[in-house]
Formats: sequence, C-alpha cells, structure tokens
Amino acid sequence: MTLRLHYHPFSSYCQKVLIALYERGVPFERTIVDLGDPSQKAALAALWPLGKFPVLEDEGRGVVVPESSAIVEYLDHAFPDPPPLVPADPDAAIRARVWDRFFDGWVQAPMQAVIKESLRPGDAPRDPWGVAQAGSELERAWAALDAELERHGEAWATGADFTLADCAAAPALFYANIVRPFAGHRAVEAYYERLRERPSFDRAVEEARPFRPLFPLGWPDGYR
Repeated sequence: MTLRLHYHPFSSYCQKVLIALYERGVPFERTIVDLGDPSQKAALAALWPLGKFPVLEDEGRGVVVPESSAIVEYLDHAFPDPPPLVPADPDAAIRARVWDRFFDGWVQAPMQAVIKESLRPGDAPRDPWGVAQAGSELERAWAALDAELERHGEAWATGADFTLADCAAAPALFYANIVRPFAGHRAVEAYYERLRERPSFDRAVEEARPFRPLFPLGWPDGYR
C-alpha cells in the first residue's frame, strides 16, 4: 500500500495528520504543495475540488481522503494494528471526536481569523470587530479547556490515552498561543508542555521550522 500525503509542513491541519502518521508509524510519501503555484494548486484541486490540504492519497486502494479528521480516522481503519487514535469504546470515541471538533472550531478557526486579518492588503477594509470576537472566542476556549483538563486530571485531552483530539490540539495550541496566549491557564499550559515533548509533535514542529518566516505575526523570543 502506497500512501501519499499532499500537504505543507507549516499548515496546522497538515501537522495534525503528520502527528497521526508518526504516532502510528505509518510509512508514506510526501508531496509538498505550494498553493501560490497555479500548477500545484490545480493538481491538488484535481484530487479534492476545494483545493485545500491535507489530502491523503491511498494509491493502492484508489482512495482519496481529504480533511484532517477524516484522514486520521482512515489511518485507524487502514492500519488497524497500532492502538487506534479514535478509541474503540463508543463513549471514548465520542469524547475524542467532540474535543477534536473543539480544537478545530474553537481554537483553529478564531486563530486563523486573526492571521487572515493580518494578511489583508493595506487598502483592504479592516475588521477590528472580527478580530476582537476571535480573541474572545479563544479566551472562552482556554477557560473551557482548562476546566476540562482540571476535571479529569489525566495526561491528554480526553483522558489517559493519546487520541485524535490530541493530534488536533498540538498544532492548534502551538499557533493560537501566539495569537492569544493561554498564560495563566495552568492546566492548559501543563498540557501544552506535554504535547510539546511528544516525539510525534516535536518532529512536525522541527520539519516546519524552515518555514517560520511565513508566519505574519512574528515569533515571541524563545518560542520553540
């Protein structure tokens, strides 16, 4: 079975998939996509009409899987030997999916709204209200996550096992912590440090390091 990941190392959603691949030890080939290149963008759109990465191409099965959460679940089904990232227990699976949606919707979405605002051309209309709303959403997210982590007191987002939710959390927190730092939310800070020490996430961060100049908001001193 030949897997090919169409992605960019600096994308948070792509890092979510990379973490899953590294966690499960799945061999795959890489196609880095520059969306600024019309031919590369067209090639991606030929696989997934929306033209967004990541996209996983299972050449052996003739299957194309877009969207990061769907890719992680596909890996569980296609490579069932390692422990699944979506738990087999139905209740635990629901928790993993809920918190995956939390990180994508309540952390990634407002974080990316702020970043997109910073990329507006100088003569484009500004949206200070939208930026303020995004910041408020991140503050609500930090409070909710802090309470959840304090409640269950386990190492990872939904308990003792590393799951789909943690694959989503790691890159989301990495970038959102620059946009709206979660300093003072002690459970979130401790959780992020555990994620940062996870070999799969550390590998994804290091592979993305050469692309850090692409980030429009700059980097805090010592951010790793």
